[in-house]
Amino acid sequence: MSKLSKVIKEISLDGNKDGCIRVGAIDEPYGKESKSVASIAVSLQSGSDEVDWKVHIPKANIDDVIEALKATKEQI
Repeated sequence: MSKLSKVIKEISLDGNKDGCIRVGAIDEPYGKESKSVASIAVSLQSGSDEVDWKVHIPKANIDDVIEALKATKEQI
């Protein structure tokens, strides 16, 4: 598992007593000279380095993902 190079924000996971969402950046996530990505990692236990779900998003896709999340928020 690639580790977050820089945690930008840690958010409490709603509906879970101790979970968190960490948003950050990972440098060289797929080996030397691979492009950095944004990372969203969900842990059900905030004190743990163990990640239950994660997604890597290339920089070029971030704006589209934000738009899709906003549209999804309107549907739920």
